Amino acid sequence: MSFKIIFSDIDGTLLNSHHQILPNSISAIHTLSKTGITFVPVSARMPAAIKPIICQIGIKTPIISYNGALILSAQNKKIYSKQLPPDSCHAIIKKIHQQWPQCIINYYTNDCWYVENISPANIQTEIQITGVTPVIKNFPALLTNKNLSPHKLLCMASPMDCAHMETMLSDVYPELTIVRSSPTLLEIVDKSISKARAVKIFLSHYAVTPAQSIAFGDNYNDIGMLAEAGIGIAMGNAPQTVKASADKITATNDNDGIYAALHTLGLV
Repeated sequence: MSFKIIFSDIDGTLLNSHHQILPNSISAIHTLSKTGITFVPVSARMPAAIKPIICQIGIKTPIISYNGALILSAQNKKIYSKQLPPDSCHAIIKKIHQQWPQCIINYYTNDCWYVENISPANIQTEIQITGVTPVIKNFPALLTNKNLSPHKLLCMASPMDCAHMETMLSDVYPELTIVRSSPTLLEIVDKSISKARAVKIFLSHYAVTPAQSIAFGDNYNDIGMLAEAGIGIAMGNAPQTVKASADKITATNDNDGIYAALHTLGLV
């Protein structure tokens, strides 16, 4: 089979546990590029938090951000964009403020990150990890312009609050996907958004068949993406449920998992 596209999750997959790309992975991606295979990062991150990783690799490539709510070409043109309904955003932000006042809400639209307070330690940690600094804005004011409706809301809270919010808010807002991406992080996007659907949209746009694609992932929200690709490969650090859903299992993200799989497939 002649492969044309390789999709890869970023955190826990392309990056190791120290948020770094291993040299063998960089070398492998360069080899793919030279043979006409496009390497596509797929992440919940905003574009500005993905682009430095692409620059470090030294290639130009399309990106799938916000788990598929915003897909950009290598020339930074929009291939697909799906923002949250402003009315739902107004209501859910108000409810979170009232019911979980300790929750920190992050508001992402296009390539901008907005917060109401930049001081919390969680925000400072996110700045260090992503290399992006948010702008302080009033969320209701942003929502008066529907063009600035968020592609994603990210809530930072205690594990107990995140679990409670996920259950309660999902019942109240069925038009949204509300899911924990970690014990302390809750992501809110439009109901239609998923990495699996993003892969479908991307392949259709570039007229590539699923059989001509490979996908790498390490977490629960990668399962659909692994299923959509011709070969779905779970990282060695993935939970057992993710491994069970994959076609193949490779080494961990700390042990050149991407390189090892590509080498086994004869692509590098």
